[in-house]
Amino acid sequence: MRLQCLGACIVVLALSARSPAQEQPIASNVELDVLRAKVADEQAARERELAELRRALSALQARMSTQEASVATQRTTIAGLAEASRLTVRSGHFGLTLSGLVQVDAIAWRQSSVDEVDPSTGEPLNDTRFLVRRSRLRAVVDYRFLFGAFEIDANTVRGPQVRPIAFEVGARYKNPRNAEVPYIAAHMGLVRTPFGFEVQQSDRDRLFLERSRALEAFFPGQYDLGARVYGGWRSLRYVVGAMNGSPIGDTVFAGRDPNQSKDFVFRGGADLMLGPVSVRGGFSAVYGQGFHRGTSAGKDVLVWRDQNQNGQIDPGELMSIVGQSAQASSSFTRYALGGDLQLSVKLPRLGALTLLGELVYGVNMDRALVIADPVATGRDLRELGWYIGVTQELTQYAMIGLRYDRYDPDRDSTDLRNGATVPRNQTYSNLVVTAAARLPGYGRLILEYNHATNSLGRTTDGVPTTLPDDSFTVRGEVTF
Repeated sequence: MRLQCLGACIVVLALSARSPAQEQPIASNVELDVLRAKVADEQAARERELAELRRALSALQARMSTQEASVATQRTTIAGLAEASRLTVRSGHFGLTLSGLVQVDAIAWRQSSVDEVDPSTGEPLNDTRFLVRRSRLRAVVDYRFLFGAFEIDANTVRGPQVRPIAFEVGARYKNPRNAEVPYIAAHMGLVRTPFGFEVQQSDRDRLFLERSRALEAFFPGQYDLGARVYGGWRSLRYVVGAMNGSPIGDTVFAGRDPNQSKDFVFRGGADLMLGPVSVRGGFSAVYGQGFHRGTSAGKDVLVWRDQNQNGQIDPGELMSIVGQSAQASSSFTRYALGGDLQLSVKLPRLGALTLLGELVYGVNMDRALVIADPVATGRDLRELGWYIGVTQELTQYAMIGLRYDRYDPDRDSTDLRNGATVPRNQTYSNLVVTAAARLPGYGRLILEYNHATNSLGRTTDGVPTTLPDDSFTVRGEVTF
C-alpha cells in the first residue's frame, strides 16, 4: 500500500514537473503565428505603398514627358520668332543677341540758327531742322566665357554717314549672383572710355537728349580704341583701361593715334542699397599725352593789299611775310580727375526719384569744343565742368527731369581791353528741362527745352558778351 502511494506521488510529481515544459511550446507557437500575421500585414502594406509609388512615378514620368515636349515646342517657337524678328537666338552655350536704337530729332527752334554758312568750314549755320541723331544696330555673341560685340551707327548730324561705333572682343568670369557685373572681364577693341558715369551711360537709358558739355568736350563720341578690364565684387566696382586717346568724336585725329603714348583710365566705385535709398558713385582719373601738329617750312612771300581798291600798287600796299623754318610735332601732358554720385529712392505709386551729379577737372583735356593745345598757346589750359540734376518717374509711362551743367574750357583765359589785360570768361552753361512719355522696352517721345549760353559772343564794338543759344527739340525714339 505504501509502495502504491509512493508510486502515485512520484507520478504526480513527474506530471507536475513536466507540465510547464509542455505549456511553453504552446505559448511560443501562438506568438509566432501573431508575428507571422503582423509581418504579412506589413508586407502587404509595403506592397500597396510600392504599387502606389510606382503609379505616382509613372504619372510623374508622363507629366515630365509632356513638359519636355512642351518645352521643346516652346524652344522651337522662340527660335522661330527670334529668327523671324532677329532679336535673340540661343543654342546650347552659344548666344546671339541683336538690339537697336533709333532717335530722330525735330529741332523746332534754335536761337542761334541763321540761314548762312560758316566761311571757314562751309558748314550750314541753320540748326532748325530734322535729323537722325542716332540709328544703331548692335550684335552681341557669347560662348561660355567668351564675348564679342559689333555696333554700327547711321546719322545725319553732319550729313548722311554710317560708321562702326563699337567693336570689342574679350573674355569674362561671370558672377552667378549678378549676371550684369562679372568678377572680372577683359575687353579689347573700340570700347567706351571707362571714365565717370555719363560717358559710360547708354543712350537708351539717359533721359536728357545729350550729355553735359564738359564730358562731351573731354570724351567726344565716348568710344575709343583700346583695352579695359572691369568687374565687381558685392557692391564694389572697378574698371581700368588703356586707350589710344583719340575718341571717334575727336575733331583732329578721330579714331587714330598720332603718338605712341596711351591714355590710362581708371574708375573705382560702389553700387549699394542703404535702406530704401540706392547709392551709386565713384572716382575717375585719366592720364595721357596729347599731340601738337608741327608745321612745314615756308618761303618768303610778297603780298599786295589793294586797300583803296583802285587796282594800282600804291605806297604802303606791299607787304613781305618772312618765311619760317619747319617745326617738328610734339606731345604734351594731359590729365583729368572726376567724381560722380547718384541717389535714388522709389516713391509709392510714382516711381524712382533720382538725384545725380558729376564734377570733372582737367588739364589740356578738351578735344572737341575749345581744343586744348598748350604748345600753341604757350601755357596749360585748366578746365572745370560739372552738372547736377534730378529725374522723377511718373509711373512707368512718363518721366520728367531737370539738369544744370556748366563748363569752363580755360580758367586762365585773358583778353586785351583798352590796352589792359583782363580775365576773360569762356564759360558754357545749360539749363535743361525734359519730359518724356514712354512705353517700356519699345520707345519714348521726349520734349526738351535747353536754355544754353556761352561767353564767346562779341558786341558790335568787339567786347565779349554772352551769346544766347536756347532751343526746343522733340525726339522720337524706338528701341528693341
